[in-house]
Amino acid sequence: MLQVLSMLYLWLKAGHVIFVIFWMAGLFMLPRLFVYHQETPVNSPENAVWTDRERKLMKIIMAPSVAVVWILGLAMAISGGWFTQGWLHAKLLLVVALTGYHIWLARYHRALARGERRLTGKQLRLLNEVPGVLGAIIVILVIIKPF
Repeated sequence: MLQVLSMLYLWLKAGHVIFVIFWMAGLFMLPRLFVYHQETPVNSPENAVWTDRERKLMKIIMAPSVAVVWILGLAMAISGGWFTQGWLHAKLLLVVALTGYHIWLARYHRALARGERRLTGKQLRLLNEVPGVLGAIIVILVIIKPF
């Protein structure tokens, strides 16, 4: 029985890492699409093309990935009994922040689709660094487990 649980944990971990990669790819790619989207005229055919590309990225890759990341991550935390460990609390806080960033990106997508251009290309390029920084800190927390 212990061997089965051990193998199950490895499958949970593999799935979690795979879907984190998919989700992070979307978190890196979407703001770049926004930069190009903002450069198109609001009522142009290109505007509709960018809106469709962003929608597909969010619907086909990002939304399912974030759901699987949360499900598998929580399943691993439960199976490992990690909810009393400080590193997991910090990791969860950062994953909540990344999830909030994801939600913000979805809202900005809807604003762009309506023709609103609230940020500059430079601001969007800077925002593109958010998932990288948070992702690096999360990896350190998981691997090093500093507390």
